Amino acid sequence: MFSIIRDWREQRILDNSEFTHADWMEAAERIVILDRLSVDEMTHLFELATLFLADKSITGAQGFEITNAVRQSIALQACLPILNLSLDWYTGWSSIIIYPGSYKSDSTTVDEFGIVHEGTQHRSGEAWLRGPVILSWKDAKHSGERDGHNVVIHEFVHKLDMMNGRANGFPPMQPDMDPARWTQIMSRDFENFQTHRRSGLDRYGATNPAEFFAVLSEVFFETPQKLIDAYPDIYEIMVKFFRQTPL
Repeated sequence: MFSIIRDWREQRILDNSEFTHADWMEAAERIVILDRLSVDEMTHLFELATLFLADKSITGAQGFEITNAVRQSIALQACLPILNLSLDWYTGWSSIIIYPGSYKSDSTTVDEFGIVHEGTQHRSGEAWLRGPVILSWKDAKHSGERDGHNVVIHEFVHKLDMMNGRANGFPPMQPDMDPARWTQIMSRDFENFQTHRRSGLDRYGATNPAEFFAVLSEVFFETPQKLIDAYPDIYEIMVKFFRQTPL
């Protein structure tokens, strides 16, 4: 019964969308990494993005104006990782905040001696557990250019990671996946990445397992050959997790 109601509600949202298929196509053409999608995949992405915009609020900070182009760009790239999953992976939170550029964020860290350090960092994005996704438009507007960097995908992959608690690089597995294999491969290659540079992979991924997963997800969707060259086993398990083959 509930699934019937949800299907009816979603169809009603799609039927009354403010954006036509042509509008979505125009927005998608500005995001280079989407050109690998088939016609059917692109249509499905447009539907997911439409439902995403109906479910999430996008607001500007520091006077930043949220235009339709901004909303569409964020929605399309946010929905790319869940293209073959479902919008249910983004449940439990409702807002996205866009700053015009990098922004200051208070940070608290604890060193190996147990001493707490408080400070301020400049950020291009962050994702809060059960809270908003925050993005810098200065960085987000260049996402999807097939350069291996994508702050939108990075932060929304953190949200996938948080489906089973705080981001730690170990999201809920698909039914046909072996969690032990994911743990073994990601732990082994994270340890390797901490001491070895890999072409096309941002060193920020060496910070912790959560950032490793998010950084490698950027590369998976943007420049997949770089991931295959560096860590073929990670590419293989990400294909199974995202249910996509971006190469």
